[in-house]
Amino acid sequence: MVAELLGGAELVEITTSGDRVRAAGDKSRFVKEIEEALLAGDVDLAVHSAKDVPGVLPDGLEIAAVPVRADPRDVLCGAESLEALAPGARVGTASVRRRSQLLALREDLEVVELRGNVDTRLRKLAEGGYDAIVLAAAGLDRLGVPREEGVTPLPLGDMTPAPGQGCLALEIRSDDAETRSSVERISDPLAFACLSAERDCVIALEATCDTPIGVLAECDDPQRIRIRAYAGAMDGSVWIRDELEAGPDAGRALAERLLSAGAAAILAV
Repeated sequence: MVAELLGGAELVEITTSGDRVRAAGDKSRFVKEIEEALLAGDVDLAVHSAKDVPGVLPDGLEIAAVPVRADPRDVLCGAESLEALAPGARVGTASVRRRSQLLALREDLEVVELRGNVDTRLRKLAEGGYDAIVLAAAGLDRLGVPREEGVTPLPLGDMTPAPGQGCLALEIRSDDAETRSSVERISDPLAFACLSAERDCVIALEATCDTPIGVLAECDDPQRIRIRAYAGAMDGSVWIRDELEAGPDAGRALAERLLSAGAAAILAV
């Protein structure tokens, strides 16, 4: 998609640690080898799922562009709603963020670990190993998986997405003016501003991929951002939700409010 937006570009496929070993671990495993190729000059542009990019980037690299954002919501596959699930239903996810919010909404659910690519997860659902699973809407849409009956977007008030969900992050070498000029032409200023605010919030909360937080920013003007966040315990027993509207510093401002409300102690549970 990005190559087409750029008017044609050579694609260099790189297998990452995250591709080889689909197990829990630092999210940098999905970008490490790609960033190494970027720093070495083997590629000029890295295309990442923004939610896989750690808050702190290697020296000499930066996110220079974000194309138009896809649907940031999570979807429930296998049931019309969370309320429709029977008591004790098995719900599959590999995300601690989703696990925390699911249990905050329905403490009776059995949230079961589910890993693999989208096709693998849908196959495991079809085989009856789970009553429902939770996936990213953007992942289904970009893979061309139709949203059939039993695939339901979860309300943002119930399930706050992962920071960056639905966004592609285009990463370049900071001193590469030519590539910067190319990718800035396909960047959406609203998506860029929202991703920046979400990443600011994550950094201020010192969050990692093992931290049950969700953050979503929305805006019609890059200078006025609406941002919401969830921070909870792994088991959903205690949590905070908050939102505000502010300028480009909205992410940091929301993080400060969450920390003042005890987010650090909750995330340590």
